[in-house]
Amino acid sequence: MQSQIYDQVSQRQSAASSFGALTLAHGAGKAGLRATFAAQLARTVLRLGFCACAAMAVGLLVMQHEAPVALLLAVPALLACSAVAGLVADRFQATAETGVAFNLREAARNALATMPSPALRTLPAGRLAVAMQRHPEALAALAIGHRAAAMMMAAGPLAAAAALFVVSWQAALLILFLTPFMVIFFALVGQTIRKRADAQEQAFGRLAGQFADRIRTLPTILANHARAPEEAKLATRLETYSARTMGVLRVAFLNAGIIDFFASLSIAMLAVFLGLGHLKLAMIPGFSNLELWQSLFILMVAPEYFAPFRRFAEQYHARAEGLAAAAALDELLGVGTPAQTQPAALEALEFPLPETGLIALTGPSGSGKSTLLRRMAGVDPSRDPMAGFLSDRTITWIATDSFVPGGTLRDAILWETGAARDEADVLAAAGSVGLLDDALLPGGLAAQIGDDGRNLSGGQRLRIAVARAMLTDRTVIADEPTAKLDPHTASAVRRALTAMAANRLILVATHDDELAALADKAIALKPEPDTRVSQ
Repeated sequence: MQSQIYDQVSQRQSAASSFGALTLAHGAGKAGLRATFAAQLARTVLRLGFCACAAMAVGLLVMQHEAPVALLLAVPALLACSAVAGLVADRFQATAETGVAFNLREAARNALATMPSPALRTLPAGRLAVAMQRHPEALAALAIGHRAAAMMMAAGPLAAAAALFVVSWQAALLILFLTPFMVIFFALVGQTIRKRADAQEQAFGRLAGQFADRIRTLPTILANHARAPEEAKLATRLETYSARTMGVLRVAFLNAGIIDFFASLSIAMLAVFLGLGHLKLAMIPGFSNLELWQSLFILMVAPEYFAPFRRFAEQYHARAEGLAAAAALDELLGVGTPAQTQPAALEALEFPLPETGLIALTGPSGSGKSTLLRRMAGVDPSRDPMAGFLSDRTITWIATDSFVPGGTLRDAILWETGAARDEADVLAAAGSVGLLDDALLPGGLAAQIGDDGRNLSGGQRLRIAVARAMLTDRTVIADEPTAKLDPHTASAVRRALTAMAANRLILVATHDDELAALADKAIALKPEPDTRVSQ
């Protein structure tokens, strides 16, 4: 039986689709990236031409030689053309990034439009707002700005070094010698800035989620004079996000400072060697017996060699923020099959499942507990490979995202419970999980609940779902049923679950050691190795 179930799961998982934010961004930005790179490369070539003409013109005039009129006219012409090429490159980049962001938003809207309503209700409103507003721009900057800078870091210095090689191969070798050191610093700084960008993204997601939750429950907060403590909590989240943002910026400035150090060092060394050669104080091969225009050309081209590195350093934080945004979008919109159902978990569950008892799935985050239960419960049937394996049972789903209709607390508890219940039964169920003592739900069973439970916290939704389950004889599947609860209320929910397990099956995913100790069977899951190819 177990092997048949696992075969069905594997077949359905292989057909699962993914959002793929990074892949979409790269695909949408191909044409714009090529145009941006071509314009930036043209600007570099024109600037090298300007350096050559300007150096020759100044050298001839200083040495009191006559400079050709064509050479004098070429200097401002090449400078103007390089400026125009730079403007065109910036316009191409801005247009391409706008197009990528637009396509990503459209793809995200399509993903949300086709997402089943149960799954859509589970999306945190705050994180979703952040994802639609910030993440497309961050990904667009990664797909266009950062990639163009990376391509120019390969082509630009090679063009500058080739120009230097024509005049003095020793000078070209000197600046090439410093390049590996910059690459090493890029690698070291890159790991740090990526970690800090991930931490910044997580902090902003938590801030947005808490803000959205407080906006939804604002009438209840004001009615219970709880504004001050909630403001303090939001202020703490904001300070955390600000600190994480400054951490990213500090590393980004450090990265740019490293490039400026190496650029200044190389230009200073070139100037010293060239000066010694012109003053006949040292005969250094490649730096002595040069014409004045050749020395000027070397000093003008050296900054052009380092300019692409500086631009790449400026864009390095865009890479970290873009990758963090891609990961957040992928997680939010269900990309890349999060936490696949494990063969070991299926074997340990021993299908068919027992009729009664409490079974607890334990293990660290990422081990697949919640994913397995959602698939078994059929919370999201269209994307759920295990939907239907408990089709012979009527299931009650308990989680912080359990649906709660608008109306009174009594209406919410009795929603889809079947036959009418005595008032005493409803009172007992609500009281057993602390709903009647909740200061944020004044009025007992007559407490008013907004449409879709918009004024409820996750813990309140969870307790309403537990009370609802107590009024039925259905199989219960619960995801972290003691999460977001204070110790006293969590203890009450544990008692309710163990009491229900006497005459039905209760299947829970939990980090609660006390609840796992009460289970008839506890199954510890381990995270599967991540075999996905990084993008």
